[in-house]
Amino acid sequence: MKRVVIMLAGVAGLWGTMAAAQTQAPASQWTIQDFAALPLMDQPMLSPDGLHIASRVAIGGEQRLVIADVHEGPDRIHMLGLGDNDLNWWKWVNDDWLIAGVGNESNIRGMPWYISRVVSVKRDGSKINLLAKNVAAQNADDVIWMARDGTPRILLSYQTSIYSNDAGFWPKVDEIDVTNGRMHSVIAPREFVRSWYADATGTVRMGIGYNDSSRTAKLLYRPDARSSFRTVDRADRRRDESLVVPLLFTADPARAVASDDHEGTDALYELNLDTLELGAKIFAAPGFDIGGIEEDAAGTALAGVHYTADAPSVHWLDANLAKIQADLDKAVGDRRARIISTSRDGQRMIVHVGTPDQPGAYYYYDTAAGAMSLLSRVSDKFATKTRLSPVSTIHYKARDGLDIAAVLTLPAGKDPKNLPFILLPHGGPFARDAERWDWWVQFLAWRGYAVLQPNYRGSSGFGTAFAEKGEGQWGLAMQDDLNDAVDWAVKQGIADPGRVCMVGASYGGYAAMRAAQRDGARYRCAVSYAGVSDLGAMMRYDRRFLYHGTRKDWMKEQAPDFASVSPIGHAAQFTTPILLMHGKKDRRVQVSQSREMAEKLKAAGKVEGKDYIYVEQPLADHHFSREADRLDFLERLDAFLKAHNPA
Repeated sequence: MKRVVIMLAGVAGLWGTMAAAQTQAPASQWTIQDFAALPLMDQPMLSPDGLHIASRVAIGGEQRLVIADVHEGPDRIHMLGLGDNDLNWWKWVNDDWLIAGVGNESNIRGMPWYISRVVSVKRDGSKINLLAKNVAAQNADDVIWMARDGTPRILLSYQTSIYSNDAGFWPKVDEIDVTNGRMHSVIAPREFVRSWYADATGTVRMGIGYNDSSRTAKLLYRPDARSSFRTVDRADRRRDESLVVPLLFTADPARAVASDDHEGTDALYELNLDTLELGAKIFAAPGFDIGGIEEDAAGTALAGVHYTADAPSVHWLDANLAKIQADLDKAVGDRRARIISTSRDGQRMIVHVGTPDQPGAYYYYDTAAGAMSLLSRVSDKFATKTRLSPVSTIHYKARDGLDIAAVLTLPAGKDPKNLPFILLPHGGPFARDAERWDWWVQFLAWRGYAVLQPNYRGSSGFGTAFAEKGEGQWGLAMQDDLNDAVDWAVKQGIADPGRVCMVGASYGGYAAMRAAQRDGARYRCAVSYAGVSDLGAMMRYDRRFLYHGTRKDWMKEQAPDFASVSPIGHAAQFTTPILLMHGKKDRRVQVSQSREMAEKLKAAGKVEGKDYIYVEQPLADHHFSREADRLDFLERLDAFLKAHNPA
């Protein structure tokens, strides 16, 4: 783990810069750099008292964790210097301390291993601790509980060995004082138990065990700290069985809240912990799966439920938050207000206001004072009143009659007829697109392209049956869904059938490769960022990870014949120009997936610079964390499209 330090480095005036009004260039003066810019503020989180903020902030083209007082100005701002470490998450423990999950790839016995850790940071920047630093092994960032009484205590579940024949390979749970790193054991490791769950009091109540060799799972449970764990349920993955796991332990020790999809979509239900039977339905979003939940201040009841219909939404069960949300919705008109973070008493909060065609801004809202003040714009390039290219949700029918939702972005100020067209499938593939701000999409629309983002079969969020329709269909029916999206756009008169390009990242990059190989006659060009070209190689890479057997089973369900749907085995069939780009520091999809695809294209007689272009970004990751990599990508994408599918 690389060193992590607190810096007061050169941030005087930063807070004022973020909050100050800024001049805005008109659309005619926007540049590629404007779209490539990192968010000025991202995922801000309030301390329990609501007087301090921890947020990811763009500084010098890179992302930093910044801690700041709300009211006292730039002299109370501190940056967390991460070096080469990833910043994966952060949370306030109390008003003076926060914790952050960091990670880094290390070379162990010639193999890359991803090491995760938790650091605790004092709010004033005077102290930082690497927790469990002398005993933790590979995975050590699973914080399963934080004290709610103001004391600086957490429960950390972590490995102490990387060897599966050691007891420490299975995580133990320790209580840790984040101010000094002192810890004492709470739960000893148990064979095959990988995940532990605690209630709001800090009592570890549940463990999930999984044996990858037999594909069997078990649920360990106890009602209180005095009782012993007992196995209360089992499941066989080979029979497609699953366990019902609580999302929230309520104040009643015999009751919990869980999600289940027995009615076709994930919905929230009461759960009887004595019988493991589901009770009354708490909330469902008809036609859509629910997402995450928001707990109340005590951690024993639901405050809200997240879900995505056409756009991300939240249903507040807390009456006070529901009223505030209604008031905000009324105040912002056709813009969208999202409560991002609240103080423990619910009086102070951070609210994001924006639209899918405007990145918006974060505001600090003190409900007692009735005042909402600007914290930071997401972008200083696009003023909060400026709207870019309009975004909407459309539906089309796949060739087998399946209804598919897709997000359509049309270039502002252009007649939506016979336009150059970009098909942009999402990654995952168990993910989905929705109406939200997207810097990549808005750049393409600014350049004059209509952009369509289909939620093809196998996408998440639309219920179990829709997800299952993707099984066995990687590169097959899922690819047909993408072609059918183009046919819809052509039939509607939106797309010029002779000017269509597929662009995507991760699984979307795989789909772009597959389009260039399988359906080249349909597409003028294809662009893959961090795409998968070889499913077999991906599985061989995954052998080093826990539960690789189950992962392989799952992949075989998605693509029974890896070779037939892996573009790398069919390089000679590529018939349309393709741009391949990949970050060398990608820890999700190995850079070799694109590198070897380029080598195969060359070996098949394809001409570099004409039939394909390969660009390897030496410092880029999977998520465009650096502004320089975003800009490099957009510039190369822009040049490639001008050459092969000009607007």
